Amino acid sequence: MTEFVVANGHIYTEDGVIDQGYIRVANGKIAEVGSGDYNGDLQVIDAEGKNILPGFIDIHIHGGYGEDAMDASFDGMKHLSESLLSEGTTTYLATTMTQSVENIDRALENVVEYMKFQDKENAAEVAGVHLEGPFISEHKVGAQNPKYVQRPTIDAIQHFQAVAQGNIKVMTFAPEVEGAKEALEALSDNIIFSIGHTVATYDEVNEAVAHGAKHATHLYNAGTPFEHRAPGVFGAVWTNDEINAEAIVDGIHSHPAAIKTAFRMKGNQHFYLITDAMRAKGMPDGEYDLGGQNVTVKGSEARLASGALAGSILKMNDGVRNLIAFTESSLEEVWRATSLNQAIALDIDNKKGSIQVGKDADLVIVDDNINVSTTIKNGTIHAFE
Repeated sequence: MTEFVVANGHIYTEDGVIDQGYIRVANGKIAEVGSGDYNGDLQVIDAEGKNILPGFIDIHIHGGYGEDAMDASFDGMKHLSESLLSEGTTTYLATTMTQSVENIDRALENVVEYMKFQDKENAAEVAGVHLEGPFISEHKVGAQNPKYVQRPTIDAIQHFQAVAQGNIKVMTFAPEVEGAKEALEALSDNIIFSIGHTVATYDEVNEAVAHGAKHATHLYNAGTPFEHRAPGVFGAVWTNDEINAEAIVDGIHSHPAAIKTAFRMKGNQHFYLITDAMRAKGMPDGEYDLGGQNVTVKGSEARLASGALAGSILKMNDGVRNLIAFTESSLEEVWRATSLNQAIALDIDNKKGSIQVGKDADLVIVDDNINVSTTIKNGTIHAFE
């Protein structure tokens, strides 16, 4: 179907909500956004009064549905990407773990190979890589493997970027460790340096931001907490307007009130909803692995044997529902934290991130409880009811 209309829905745009409108899709692009009823001759997809949003963009996800980016499997990436459409995710960054250089290289090579052949109509689109580690602090490894933590050097980062053929978009790093400042100053024009897995002080975070760091990785997890005499990473992220913050909004990694605080402090333009999901997302309870470490999944939690949280099994649409509830906000207030902010950061907002004429027809239709009924990827319709 090269041209059709999605009609009878609440359309969320950068200019506000069209309470009763339609979107004309032609050749995979948004060709028209209108208000009122559609009266033309094209085939109509009835949104049934539901909400029409831009497709979700997850900039921090390791895997799900039995797959993990570190598996270095082409078929695994394909299955993960296809499965993500069911939760409304249309674009994502394949996220690596702190592992051996050889294993990270293999994962990066696989992502690059997959990106060359990916089906952008029938699967969520890989827009690049989030390199989470190995350039982190051994004092805040979280679910990362401390055996493979290493100090950042310009050469080491350039090596990974060469293997990834320039597709590393975000890199988590600890700004206080040896070599971090030099790497940041040399490479932050081409990679988004994201502060995480760190014991940095408030001043060290602000200094890193002054030298080019732009993001904070999964705020509240694997960082120095706020204290009134030592505000730490959390205080710096709250108060520095130049840093954008990811958060895992599952109610497990952070208390709902902590999410509410972050959303208030950062506002809806500097906050990113992420999943940080691992392979057990969409799978039954049981034993799994993350970065070579055993993980037990029970209910909505994934933990290492030590009890440490090991990523999440959060789906993006569930995260949106939680974000609305935790922050006592409306869908109109939070939607851009699921797509537009990420698209701007990745410099792909000319084609993704909002419902606008000329952009890719990446759309998701959800009810008021944020259940996904339809995901449209580059103009191809995928129904989930």
